[in-house]
Amino acid sequence: NRRYDRARQLHEAEISMTPETLREAVGCSAGNAILYAASLTTAMVEFGIETPEEQATFLSETAHESMLFSRVEENFNYTPGALLATFNTRKATRFTPATAQQYGRTSDHAANQPMIASIAYANRMGNGNIESGDGWRNRGAGFIQLTGERNHAACAKYFGLARSDVAAWLRTPMGASRGSGWFWKVTDLDRFDDDDDARSEALVINGGEKGLAERQALLTRALGVLKA
Repeated sequence: NRRYDRARQLHEAEISMTPETLREAVGCSAGNAILYAASLTTAMVEFGIETPEEQATFLSETAHESMLFSRVEENFNYTPGALLATFNTRKATRFTPATAQQYGRTSDHAANQPMIASIAYANRMGNGNIESGDGWRNRGAGFIQLTGERNHAACAKYFGLARSDVAAWLRTPMGASRGSGWFWKVTDLDRFDDDDDARSEALVINGGEKGLAERQALLTRALGVLKA
């Protein structure tokens, strides 16, 4: 589409995030920097993420969510204890000790990741019940870990993709990057770019302050590189 063509045309001329700059900014591996620098540049141009502050915030958050661009798919390889700690809250008990033991990773068996995701995300974010399998089908994908039926369907609609194709697309370099740029834009995360603080972004992306110290360290590093 025209947005994508425009991004490709401006890719080198306007932003040009080289692999070397990306690696220096977030500390990712050389291989991942080479693999993703161009697609991240395309996404930043396409969605107007252009100032050093905007780029630093976007890159630090996507790097944190994707484990320094090493993961484009949510991992559900939880132990029973981790399941209880991660998905149970004061308001919702999604796993009992028995189901955590049944589906979590133990010395006796591997984690049943499809079932874990289906339970963890049932009846949330536009997903159906456990039996629908929506939690697994719509598990986090892309650098920003886009999750849930509502987000996956909206992303597919925006990019003109078949609903059935969007999850696989989000796992490609261009999909992981452009999907993250789209989420950044529709949630207006650029409004926090002038405070040099990762807390507001964490609240929008994860609904809490999980990993805040790591997010802040990445943001500080990226700002130091991109504003130099």
